[in-house]
Amino acid sequence: MKYILKNSQAKRYKGIIVEPEIRDFFIGKIWSRENPPFPRTKMEQYIKKNFFKITPAISIKHSSSIFANKKYVCNRCHNDNRHEFVEFDCARCGKICVYCRHCINMGRMCSCTDLLSWNGPVGKLNRRHIFDWSGTFTELQRQASEELLESLNRQRNHLVHAVCGAGKTEILFPAVFHCLRKGCRVCIATPRTDVVLELFPRFQKVFPNTIIHAYYGDAPKQTGFAQLVIATTHQLYRFEKAFDVVIVDEADAFPYTFDLSLQKAVWKARKEGAPVALVTATPSVGILSKVKKENWGYSFIPKRYHGHPLPVPRFEPLWFYERQMMKGRIPKKLAQWTKKRLERGEPFFIFFPTIQLMQKAAPSFQHFHPGIVSVHANDPERKEKVMQLRKEEVPGLLTTTILERGVTIKNVQVAVVGAESKIFTSSALVQISGRVGRNAEFPDGEIVFFHHGISAEMDAARNEILRLNREAFGVTE
Repeated sequence: MKYILKNSQAKRYKGIIVEPEIRDFFIGKIWSRENPPFPRTKMEQYIKKNFFKITPAISIKHSSSIFANKKYVCNRCHNDNRHEFVEFDCARCGKICVYCRHCINMGRMCSCTDLLSWNGPVGKLNRRHIFDWSGTFTELQRQASEELLESLNRQRNHLVHAVCGAGKTEILFPAVFHCLRKGCRVCIATPRTDVVLELFPRFQKVFPNTIIHAYYGDAPKQTGFAQLVIATTHQLYRFEKAFDVVIVDEADAFPYTFDLSLQKAVWKARKEGAPVALVTATPSVGILSKVKKENWGYSFIPKRYHGHPLPVPRFEPLWFYERQMMKGRIPKKLAQWTKKRLERGEPFFIFFPTIQLMQKAAPSFQHFHPGIVSVHANDPERKEKVMQLRKEEVPGLLTTTILERGVTIKNVQVAVVGAESKIFTSSALVQISGRVGRNAEFPDGEIVFFHHGISAEMDAARNEILRLNREAFGVTE
């Protein structure tokens, strides 16, 4: 049992002052000893007092003297794929070292690197939280919210399967509030940075006196002990046994479903026995199978919160679109669609299969309106550009699949260029379609799949949307 410090002020413990900034930063995290964000002298003092548990970054298990039979495990990301470890001559330790390629974007982890995890006194968690939400639930939302809360109370894992625009985030509010009032630490994780950026201000508004941190690549420095953490699943590599509840939003999104180490990171970040909840509009076969096999709790909402059907995508041929765009021309049908949106003053997304094609086409779209901008995963201004569209400062965005989910724009109209491309899976196309008609004032809207030949994934996406409408309303078109 860890010692409890009852307030946020510095306290003397084991003969030294325990600074709350250091304690709050490290609780639940694992961090490299080589680059702590605090003075090294202070850190070494804490280490000598056993305030930190020290673990090698890379564990090496020898089954024999043959190199090929060595077993490596990265203790940060839990990667154990032999092909993702590299040997090199290490200048620091002067020996042959091994590093993990899998999580190298978050700083290199070598076999001579130590990881630190907090082993000192901890702060007492706040139980006096404010819940500032005056919305109302539909019957289906209320039922799902109660089912989720029941599962979390029973320490049982849970899946919330709800169509795009069903109000999944709102469904989480009561469960999160209940857990916070119990003195729990809660994490909401998602594979996409854009979803973190969307969720963070919404939870800040609902829980105004709760310390909430948002973690993603290049996130600004944040202080205090966060009882509610909203993070990308990659950032969970930095946590271990930290949370009493972990909720994974958009649990079917790339790369989470394709990267086993990201899935391991979720389970590593929770405390032993703590429940995990998955939330998605398009659960994979693997997720549904796991839910059934392990007897998870399950909630299903086939209807949007405003009671209108999901917009059904329209297929429109756009022959040789790539050839035309690479020559600086916008195909006629796409040009007409864009001009129509501009004339009506409707915000729009146009999704592209590749960054190259989007960037080549962008100048031609700007001939229609100079305010049309493009955005992709490595764009440093992606957050600002989405906000500009939300504030109606730009008429539309050209985008890759980074904005396929987690982004809500009032009255947005959507087109997909090259919907037959492999990047547009059926679940991605369902999510893209789900950007349309989310607002109660504008429950309809246009979603069009421009294509050079209809793919099986396009058909599957349209059929799934029709199936959900039939289940909710008996609607076929």
